[in-house]
Parts: sequence; C-alpha cells; structure tokens
Amino acid sequence: MQDTKLAIVIPCFNEALNLPVSLEKLWNILHRMIDDKNISSESFVFLVDDGSADGSWEIIKKAHERSEYKVKAVRFSRNFGNQSAIIAGLENAYKLGADAAITIDADLQQDETKIAEFVKAYDEGYDIVCGIRKNRTDGLFKKTCSNLFYRVINFLGVNIKPNHSEFRLVSRRTLQILSQYKETNLFIRGLFYDLGLKTKDIYFDVKERKFGESKFSFLSLLALAAKGIVSFSARPLRIVFFLGFGISFISVLLAIACIIRLVFHLNYLSGLELFETWETFATGMEILCIGIIGEYIGQILVEVKARPRYITDEELK
Repeated sequence: MQDTKLAIVIPCFNEALNLPVSLEKLWNILHRMIDDKNISSESFVFLVDDGSADGSWEIIKKAHERSEYKVKAVRFSRNFGNQSAIIAGLENAYKLGADAAITIDADLQQDETKIAEFVKAYDEGYDIVCGIRKNRTDGLFKKTCSNLFYRVINFLGVNIKPNHSEFRLVSRRTLQILSQYKETNLFIRGLFYDLGLKTKDIYFDVKERKFGESKFSFLSLLALAAKGIVSFSARPLRIVFFLGFGISFISVLLAIACIIRLVFHLNYLSGLELFETWETFATGMEILCIGIIGEYIGQILVEVKARPRYITDEELK
C-alpha cells in the first residue's frame, strides 16, 4: 500500500566493512518500492549500534547526514547483545510511527530482495512475516547443533519453525503487543510465533558473508538457546523432577540388592561395584539437574532486578 510507512531495522556490532554496501543496497530497494508506490515516502532505515568499536557509528552518522538515505539510529553505551539491539530498533520504529518494521542483519546474508515479498504479505493482511532459511553456510558442527537446538526446543514446548532467522516483518499491531512485554531477557524469536497472530513464512537462500566474521560464536548461540528454553518452557523442570524420582527409585532397588547379597552371601550379584557405578552416574545427573534449576533461578534473579534491556548513549533522528 502506498501509505505504508516501512522501517528497516538493522542491529550492528562491528560492521564497519559491511555497512556502506548494505545501506546502499537497502536504500535502492526502498527507493524502488517508493517509486512503485508500494510504501510511503516516509519509510526509513533504523540502525542500532550495539556498542561497536570499529568505527561503525561514524559510518552511520555519515549515512544519516545524507538526506536520500533517511537513516535514523541509536547507539548503545556498551554491547548489550543482538536481541536487545533488535528490540530497541523495533521499539523506536513503533515510536516513530512505522506501520510495519523489517529486521535484517547488517551483513545482508539474508536475502534483501525478499523485502518486497514481505511487504506484499503485509498488504494481504499478515501481521508477521518470517524469513526461513532454505540453506545454511555454517560449518557441519554449527549446522548440526542448530538442527539439534530446533528439535530440542520444539520438544520442550517452544513453537519455532526450524531455520527461522531474525529476518522478519512485523505489523504495527505486533509492535504494540511487543511493547507490553517487559521481561529483561525477551527471546523474540520464540515470542512472535507464540502470539497467535496471522503469520506467513517466506523462504530465502542464505548468501555468503563478504566481509568480516559472524559475531555469533558457539558459546553465544548456546547461551541464546538456553535463554529461549528457560524463557518459554517449564518442561525442563518437570523432566528434572521425573529424572530425580527415577534415579532415587533405582538407587533404592540397588541398595536393596546389595543388602540381600551381603545377608545371603550371594555371588551372582555384582553388589558394591554395580552400586558405585550407578552412584557415579547419579551424581553426574544431579549436577546436571542443579544446573538446569540454576538457569531458572538466574532468570528469576535477572527479571526481579528489572534492569533496562539497553542504555542509549546517542541518537540520530
């Protein structure tokens, strides 16, 4: 629709090499859609500098000074993480009156040419349009871990489409609902599928990254996965309960077997050796269960403190 005010939200962390090329491509797409009267001429790009230390902010400021780019931006006081940067971009897009907002990575590994399809789906009445990867450029280990994550998180009750990415469009209605969620650790990838709004999936091919390296290490992805599971599912706690019950029950049976062996001098029972082996396994499981419970306690601690998701150091409007 011609009067649709579109915001393209881009989280940035040390993306100085990618930003000049990415901004040029995105503005060309916006300019073409404005000329075709698919979106409003008030549409804009909103960049969130997540505490970059490589000159990304200077590039953003130069782009802001070029009126044809229509770039708006905020800079965090430090690195708060990708999820916080996306949330900040969406919140600011809502405050600036955007009818719809699209999030996309600064390296444009996601297919920016699909933006027109996202907007078309929005015009058809969809509140959320999700970009789903048809392929991955990661190594075998990272790809395997990712597939395992989606299997585990869906088993635990979190409804996320496999290979879902942070490339998506959300309507103003969705942005208004998002503003009501006040958690500090908000796992937005799971949230949007959980809202029950009219949603469409659009598949895209992942491109090779041209400059720099991915900012997501294995550990950061593991932390994000843990946050997603803890934020949206209590099922791990139930698993811990039943696991603890099962281990305790088997331990009692083994203890009884050892007593019988000692009382009746039976040689065909492995006795203490079996019990010691089981005890080692049970101890490991106990530590695992304590770790799972600790994740939930840590989440509660963070939420009770109610600290801000991010701190803005500078704004360009």
